[in-house]
Amino acid sequence: MEAVRNMLKPILSKVVRSDAWRIALIAVGWLVLISALHSWLNAADSSRKTVRIGYMPVITNLAVPLLDYATREGNGIRFQAVKFASFAEMAESLRNGSIQAAFMIAPLSIVLRQQGEDVKIVYIGNRHESTMVARKALQADGLEDLIGKTLAVPMRYSGHNLGVLRLLEEEGLSGQVNIVEMNPPDMASALAAGSLDAYFVGEPFAAQTLKNGEATLLYYVEEFWKDFICNLAVVKGSLIEEDPETVRLLVEGAARSGLWARKHKKEAAKIATRYWNQPQDLVEYALDTPPGRIVYDRFVPKEAELQDMADLMVRFGLLKNGDIDGLVEDRFARRVGNPTISTVADIIPKP
Repeated sequence: MEAVRNMLKPILSKVVRSDAWRIALIAVGWLVLISALHSWLNAADSSRKTVRIGYMPVITNLAVPLLDYATREGNGIRFQAVKFASFAEMAESLRNGSIQAAFMIAPLSIVLRQQGEDVKIVYIGNRHESTMVARKALQADGLEDLIGKTLAVPMRYSGHNLGVLRLLEEEGLSGQVNIVEMNPPDMASALAAGSLDAYFVGEPFAAQTLKNGEATLLYYVEEFWKDFICNLAVVKGSLIEEDPETVRLLVEGAARSGLWARKHKKEAAKIATRYWNQPQDLVEYALDTPPGRIVYDRFVPKEAELQDMADLMVRFGLLKNGDIDGLVEDRFARRVGNPTISTVADIIPKP
C-alpha cells in the first residue's frame, strides 16, 4: 500500500497544482471582468450631469425622492437624493459643496444668508404637513396643558420653534413650556419612552404616534399659521449664474412632482417609502389625514412670507436683524404654471 501511495504522489501533486492554477486563473478572470464592468458603468454614469440634493424624509420634501426616482435611468440630468438625519449636517454639506441643493427648514436659510452664504430660495415645499402632538397620558387639549412640560422642535432655527413661541406669546404662556431641539426621526421614540411630552414636526413623524395611539392631536399647523413654511429649496447663487437650466429643471421638476402626487397619493407613498425607510401605510395615512390637507401648489417663494419669518426671528431673539436682501429667487417657480402630469416620469420637464 505504501508503494502505491508513493507512486501516486507525483500524479496527485500535478493534479492539485493543475486545479490550483485553474482556480487562480478563473479568479483572476472574474476580477478582470468585474473591474471592466465597473469601469464601463462608471464611464456611462459619469456622462450624466448629477445634482445631489439634501433632504429630510418629510412630506414637505416629497419632491426629492420623486425626482430621484424619475431620473434613475436615461441619459438626461440625474437628481440624486441624499438623506440627512439633521438640518445642521445638511447645511454644512451645502457649505462645503458636497450637495448642490438643499431642501431645508425655512429659517435656517435666512441664517445661512446672514452668515454670508450665497444661497437663494427657489422653491417652497408642500405645505400644511406639520402637526403638534402630545403624549396620550397627558390628555392635553392645548398648550396650557403643557405648562412645565417638555416639547420638542426640529431645531431653534425652525418654523416649528417660531410657531410654538408665537402661539405661547398669544396665549400668555411665554416661557412656561420647556422647548428642546431634537432630530425629527428621534421624536416618536422619545415620546413613546416618556422622555418627551409633546413635539411639533413635519409629517409623517407626528402621524407615527397618532396612528399607533401613543399621542393625541394638539394642532395642525394651518389652524394657527396658514402661511407656515416648513421646508424650502435653496441653491447657491453661483449655480444659478453658471447653470440656470439645471436650476430650472430642478425647480420645475419639484413643483410638478407635487402636482402629480396630489392625484397619485398611493403611488407617491410607495416611492417615498423606498427612500424614507418608513411603512407605506404610515406615509399614506400622513398624506391624507385629514383628506385634502396637504397643499401642493403654493410653491412660489414670496419675499413677504420670508420677511415675516425673519421678523419673527428677530422678535424672539434668534436674529439681530431681519435682512433677507437677495435671498428669494422666484423666477423659476413662477414659470411652472399648472401642467397636466400623468406619470411620475412626466415630472421632469423637457430641457
